[in-house]
Amino acid sequence: MMASTILLADDDLNIRTVVQLYLEKEGYQVRCFSRGDDALNAFRREPPDMVILDVMMPGMDGWEVLKSIRRTSRIPIIMLTAKDETFDKVLGLELGADDYITKPFDSKELVARVKAVLRRTHQEEESDDTVSFPALTVSKKHFECRYEGKIVEMPAKELEVLYFLASSPGQVFTREQLLEQIWGYNYMGESARTVDVHIKRIREKLRGCEEHGWMIRTVYTVGYKFDADVKR
Repeated sequence: MMASTILLADDDLNIRTVVQLYLEKEGYQVRCFSRGDDALNAFRREPPDMVILDVMMPGMDGWEVLKSIRRTSRIPIIMLTAKDETFDKVLGLELGADDYITKPFDSKELVARVKAVLRRTHQEEESDDTVSFPALTVSKKHFECRYEGKIVEMPAKELEVLYFLASSPGQVFTREQLLEQIWGYNYMGESARTVDVHIKRIREKLRGCEEHGWMIRTVYTVGYKFDADVKR
């Protein structure tokens, strides 16, 4: 099996050197860049298996690179940044980041998170990844949601939330559980807001679903569930 390739973008030479050293020691191939625009161009030329992005970079910041990648790809992305405010963590989650590590960080922890995100991604790719209900089909393998015969455009995390809930109809999940299962995060206070935002957007795109006998239902003070037994 070929070694996974990781694209690392950070304008701090010391951080790039240390992270590259630790990742290559674990057998990963690492391509380093100091500018966001250079990293994005390299991604488009030859997509890696994972991207690690700093937020503050010349040329294009990490948020813009993240948004650009998420328009076309579900590749795992870890944000690596000095920002430690809840708003920035929520923003990273909403834009589709898979993990968020703040500086200063422990290099061994970074390696562990890289392994965890890649392992979770590989497990998802190998799993039976299609769920179907009346008028709805969600496929993670093909990254596609069809509703009432039409393809519904959904960012990666919206589709993953919908797929996860629909895969266990009737089961209630807390916001903390959804954060952990979809983003790989532990609960971070206001970060739970990102779950509500994603649910709201999914509902807007699946209007009238109750007529087909299912819906994403809010369980007061607890969380959400995919209810496949809606009375019509």
